Amino acid sequence: MRTGILSAALAFLSWGLFPIYFHAIDEVPPLQILAHRMLWSLLFLLIVLALRRQWAWLAQVRQPRVLGSFVASALLLSINWLIYIWAVNNGHVIEASLGYFINPLVNIMFGYVLLKERLRRAQWMAIGVAALGVAWLTWQAGTVPWIALALAASFGGYGLLRKTAALGALEGLSFETMVLFPLAAGYVIWLTVHGQNAFINTPSDSTRVLLAAAGPITAVPLLLFASGARKIPLSVLGLLQYLSPTLQFLLGVWLFHEAFSPDRLVGFALIWSALALFAIEGLLRRPSLPAKA
Repeated sequence: MRTGILSAALAFLSWGLFPIYFHAIDEVPPLQILAHRMLWSLLFLLIVLALRRQWAWLAQVRQPRVLGSFVASALLLSINWLIYIWAVNNGHVIEASLGYFINPLVNIMFGYVLLKERLRRAQWMAIGVAALGVAWLTWQAGTVPWIALALAASFGGYGLLRKTAALGALEGLSFETMVLFPLAAGYVIWLTVHGQNAFINTPSDSTRVLLAAAGPITAVPLLLFASGARKIPLSVLGLLQYLSPTLQFLLGVWLFHEAFSPDRLVGFALIWSALALFAIEGLLRRPSLPAKA
């Protein structure tokens, strides 16, 4: 239990610190960062798979249904990554954190609409309060918080596909990066031919190192999460997941000094209240463990 909590907490803390990493390479265009993230992630994952001699799963991806599912999840993952990288490097860390705050509620709605799951009264109330928060933020800003909604929807759709996927976390991410590899490699080759490859052109060795580090930076938190998720209850995992957007939010306010007016705080407070209602309802419904004899 303790090992599981530690592993999951380290995963969410790592994801929460991502804005620092992307800010450190903000001289590189977001699409190039995405391409390098795909390439270096695949290299790192192939090394891990080779060390573990974990190749039997490749036989499963020949099935058309499995292949189609992972092509779709790979596209959603790349969209989510690109929007997040762009948001962080353009001063929208707070709004990006909002996307991951509301992601659990988006997951509930996907379950209701697509999987025909029944929602309890408290879950409907949580969704309603969160919708009020989004509506308030839209009215105050004069525009829909599209970054937050796009991140929540893309990651929610990705999670939905992975929920019913035939492959585990390591194998699934490996295959997704394999699917995306031709696009990423082709784009990097095109950039190189036209003299626009930031990895080659940058005068900063630290930028090259950080781009190459995208492999372990992407994969290690996922492996920690997969390890922790198997050892702790879903209710505990659900509470730990808020570490990531909370840390991102604090970085946006305190480190990157993004604007956070009292009017904006009202919208966030409504969404946080919805999450609190959702979390408390889940904890209260958690079945108690039978007493040991």
